[in-house]
Amino acid sequence: MTPGPSSRAGSGHPPDLFDVAAADDLKVRAPLAARLRPTRLDEVVGQRHLLGPGAPLRALLEDDRLSSAVFFGPPGTGKTTVARLLAEHTARRFRALSAVDAGVKDVRNELDQARFALGAEGRGTILFLDEVHRFNKAQQDALLSGVEEGVIILVGATTENPFFALNAPLLSRSTLWRFEALRPAELRELVERALRVEGFEAGPDALARLVDLAEGDARAVLTTLEVAMALARARARSTSVEPGAAPAQLPTITIEDIEGARETRAFRHGREEHYDLISALIKSVRGSDPDAGLYWMARLLEAGEDPRFVARRLVILASEDVGMADPHALGIATAAAQAVEFVGLPEAGLNLAQAVVHLALAPKSNRAALAWWAAQGDVRRRPLGPVPPELRDAHYRGAGELGHGVGYEYPHDDPRGFVEAVYLPEGLLGRRYYEPSQHGAEKGLAERWRARRGEQGSELGQLDTAKEK
Repeated sequence: MTPGPSSRAGSGHPPDLFDVAAADDLKVRAPLAARLRPTRLDEVVGQRHLLGPGAPLRALLEDDRLSSAVFFGPPGTGKTTVARLLAEHTARRFRALSAVDAGVKDVRNELDQARFALGAEGRGTILFLDEVHRFNKAQQDALLSGVEEGVIILVGATTENPFFALNAPLLSRSTLWRFEALRPAELRELVERALRVEGFEAGPDALARLVDLAEGDARAVLTTLEVAMALARARARSTSVEPGAAPAQLPTITIEDIEGARETRAFRHGREEHYDLISALIKSVRGSDPDAGLYWMARLLEAGEDPRFVARRLVILASEDVGMADPHALGIATAAAQAVEFVGLPEAGLNLAQAVVHLALAPKSNRAALAWWAAQGDVRRRPLGPVPPELRDAHYRGAGELGHGVGYEYPHDDPRGFVEAVYLPEGLLGRRYYEPSQHGAEKGLAERWRARRGEQGSELGQLDTAKEK
């Protein structure tokens, strides 16, 4: 219920009869979450670390000393509510925009009005911008001059991580206030307040289920409760003794009402949680927990995540975390990625689930990844030595005259399948990148590799013992 650019909120205009009539109508027709919106800081449920007695944000609000700020946190945690309460505690003009429908023109118009009010009345302006993360770079830059000049105090609200969503110059000029998801006890307090106001009762199982489904979101819990109330009210009317007769007791919300109200759950996550969820998936599979891996993948896909993104991460994990301990893991992950393209959701979830279970249960080794990163580091930081003459391309005419390929021994011509040779450039002789683990298939591969090295000449053996760390 954020006032738009044309709202009279904080404008200094007295309410007229139409304002009063609209306010009275909203008290009846507005959603439950809007009707229960706090009118005082003491009525805000949750965020005690910010708004409790002596808490920093409360002290700034009550003293009217808030500087430019960003309120960030999950949906339904009170960011917009606190910003609206700010209007009751400030002598400044309070203006509100929503980034959903405001553009650069609206921002510049607000800045012009703020400059006029500052010059003509000596009155500062607080500009509240809801969903500030929806503003692109150009739109955020339009705000920057007003903040830098002190024309406005910007208060932005966002569900996204501000370090991802906001420009660095704007972020550096703002204080960050993190709003936390409401705890179960806080949600229960909010629900019980709503039940008293609306004249309903609810059983303990229904309350517990409602709080559990809300996932810390006050708006979600009240929206679900409002639908459940409608279901309970309809049931109460249908069981009345006489048509139109009022029920003998308060309507009671049951767990069936809660389940009916939330039959279709809305799964969502923002940019920050996108990375948190994929991180949880990768770390669960790396930690050999197939159940956790399946759960986090389900969270991603149910929220609408692109299955190709999940598949790509699994292909990477197959080499980075399973590696040579199970050489078949990469093939399984790649096959799952191909299945996503061929089959599509929802059936492709089965292919991804198979890959998650296989990768989680597979023995783990990151030695191939460590070897690659070490080799990459040497290429980037060390002098680039020339390719040894015997390893150079000898397939074109005149290559032999240049000495290319001279002295190269073809391993397949040796009965052992390999030959004693030096393949690294001179500046990296003895450098060892790959150190195999003793896990899974890598153990057998490593034993064969070490046996092979042990059969080689003393020169290579000395190079091994003198390797660089």
